[in-house]
Amino acid sequence: MAPILRVGILGAGEVAQVVHLPVLQMLSHLYTVQSICDISKENTDHCAAKFRIPQGTTNPDDLFDNPAVDVVFVLTSDEFHETYTVAALRAGKHVMLEKPASLSIPSVRRIIEAERASGGKRVFVGYMRRYAGSFLEAFKRELATIPRITYARVRDIIGPHTKFVAESGTEPVRSSGFPEGAEQRRNEALDRLYAEAFPKGVIKVTEQKKKLCRWLGGLGSHDVSLMREAFGMPDSVAGVSVTDGFWCAIFNYRNTGPGFGSFAVTYESGFDQVPNFDAHLAVYGERKRVLIKYDSPYIKGLPTYVEVDEVTDTGEVQSRRIVSSFEDAYTSEMKDMYECLVNGRFIKTSAEDALSDLLIFDMMYKRMKEP
Repeated sequence: MAPILRVGILGAGEVAQVVHLPVLQMLSHLYTVQSICDISKENTDHCAAKFRIPQGTTNPDDLFDNPAVDVVFVLTSDEFHETYTVAALRAGKHVMLEKPASLSIPSVRRIIEAERASGGKRVFVGYMRRYAGSFLEAFKRELATIPRITYARVRDIIGPHTKFVAESGTEPVRSSGFPEGAEQRRNEALDRLYAEAFPKGVIKVTEQKKKLCRWLGGLGSHDVSLMREAFGMPDSVAGVSVTDGFWCAIFNYRNTGPGFGSFAVTYESGFDQVPNFDAHLAVYGERKRVLIKYDSPYIKGLPTYVEVDEVTDTGEVQSRRIVSSFEDAYTSEMKDMYECLVNGRFIKTSAEDALSDLLIFDMMYKRMKEP
C-alpha cells in the first residue's frame, strides 16, 4: 500500500483555506493534514475545526517538533519563507514552499544550502501553472512545431481578486487577531530582504522598486517561471515600466536554431476591476500562433486551454482549441510532488530552479528607470 504523506500547514490564510486544504482533502489517498499553525489563533482554530486537523497551534516549533508531520507547507507571507523553510529542513521535514521562494537572491541561496545540509530532505516550490496538463501536453507539443519564434507575450491582468475569492465557494475567514509586534517583525524582515535585493551602491532602493519586488513575488513569479520553462533564460532585459498597479518589461531572447535570430517577449501584468482573469502566454511563428490561457485557480472547474491558429499546407487558416486535462493545476502539482517526495521523481520546480526567477528580477531592477 502506498504511504500517505503527513502534512503540517504553516500559514492559515487565504491560499491555505481556498486552495491547499481543499485540494489535500480531495487527495486523501495521498495526503493527510496533521497540524496547522498561524500567528492568528482565530484562523488556526477555524481551519483546525473546519478541516478536522488534529493539531492547531500558534507556535511554529510545535509543528516542526511534531513526529506525525513528514512535509511542511510554507504558506506564510513572502518575507518569512526562508526562515520557516530552513527551520523545517533542520527539523527533518520536506518542504512545499509556495512561490516565490523568497524576495532576494542571497535568501534563496541560503534555502538551497539548508536543503543540501538536510540529509536528503527536499524543497518543492509551488509554481502550479507549470504543472497544468494543457501546458505540459498541448502547449509544449504545439510550441515544438514552430521552427522560428518571431515574438511572444506573457500577460497576467487578473481583475478584482477579492471577487474570485468571495465566489470560490470556500468561505474563507479573513486573517485577524494578530499578536502585538507582528507588523513590526514583518516590516523588519522585509527591510532585510530589500537590503539584499537592492544592494547599496549597485541598485538604488526606492518605494517604486519595493512595490515591483512585491508584485514580482506575487503574480510575477508565476509568469517569469512559466516563461523560463517555455524559452529558458533571457539574454537581457530591454526595458521595464512600472506605473500605478501595472508593470511591463521586454525580454530579449535568441532562437535555438542556427541563423534563426532573436525575438522579444513582452511581459505585462497588473490589476484592474474588470472580472476577467486574463493570464496567458502567446507565441508567434511565421505560419503559426500558439496561446495557453489560464483562468482563476480559485474557481474550481475552469480549464486551462490552448488555442492554435495556423496556415495549412493548402493555404487555409485553421483554428483549434485544445484541453489536455480538466484536472486543475493545483491538484496536478500535488500529485507530482507526491511522486517526487515518495518515489524520488526529479523536482523541476526546486529551490535551485526558483533562483533563476530572482536572477531575472535582478535584471529587471537594474533596467528599471524612474522619473
